[in-house]
Amino acid sequence: MQKALLIYNPYSGDRSILHQLDYILKKAQENQVVLFPYRIDKNSNQFLTTLKLNQFDFVILSGGDGTLHTTINFFLKNNCHIPIGIIPAGTCNDFASSLQIPTSLEDCLKVIFEGKTRAVDLGLLNDEHYFLNTCAGGLFAEISFNTNDDLKRNFGPLAYYLKALGEVAYKKAFPLKITTERKCLKVKSLLFCILNGTHGAGFTNLIKDADISDGLMDIIIIKDCYPLDLATLFFRVLSQEALDTRHVMRLRASECLIEGPRDVYLSVDGEKGPPLPSRVKFLHQALKVFVP
Repeated sequence: MQKALLIYNPYSGDRSILHQLDYILKKAQENQVVLFPYRIDKNSNQFLTTLKLNQFDFVILSGGDGTLHTTINFFLKNNCHIPIGIIPAGTCNDFASSLQIPTSLEDCLKVIFEGKTRAVDLGLLNDEHYFLNTCAGGLFAEISFNTNDDLKRNFGPLAYYLKALGEVAYKKAFPLKITTERKCLKVKSLLFCILNGTHGAGFTNLIKDADISDGLMDIIIIKDCYPLDLATLFFRVLSQEALDTRHVMRLRASECLIEGPRDVYLSVDGEKGPPLPSRVKFLHQALKVFVP
């Protein structure tokens, strides 16, 4: 029999995981897997001890992008490289959506226990911090880590959109410099976002042709524009229309240096990150994930 660790965040999303544990354990037993539940807390030493004392074949993570971000950073920084199964259970589940992981518990458990994996890219920020999905700065970035938890829980990704629209008229562009291995770009920007995969910030198919396993990041830059133009662009994204407008620039690179005002802080997988300047590298196929 295989051994697996189930790591769950009891506060993610609608907190439904609290009522699903017995079902998950039942399905694991049916698939000849001994499952060890672990409730996320602040005692990282105990977590590390659990990992070291048990030779797990794989790990199941239940939570949203924030939970995945924190846990996978902990794993990789402690040299733990085992396949990851995902139960999407957070306010935003962009990483799981990019991999087309089902949202229903029954279906995503089936994906995990069938055992098919895919090696996917990871971002590395300033040579010390990993991210799975997004690294952004500017208008929407600060909203991701400043939005009230109750608002996010009740409205989901819509909470970000509502808060963003309320602040569009008050945000000013800032000077941005992005240097990749092929070019150096200087522009007045309202927002930039480095994306790994097709989904980001709760938006579906933000970049339809993105490949989460090609070793390249997609960099989207929203140039300075009038609030009405920005609102129009925002609704184009909501409607899953192409971003090929005169207000949007897109780059592809394996690494880049981002420079700008020091009071511009990054949002990293929706969590507050460091200020500019920052350097980003993409690690080609650095993580194995169970996929359909």
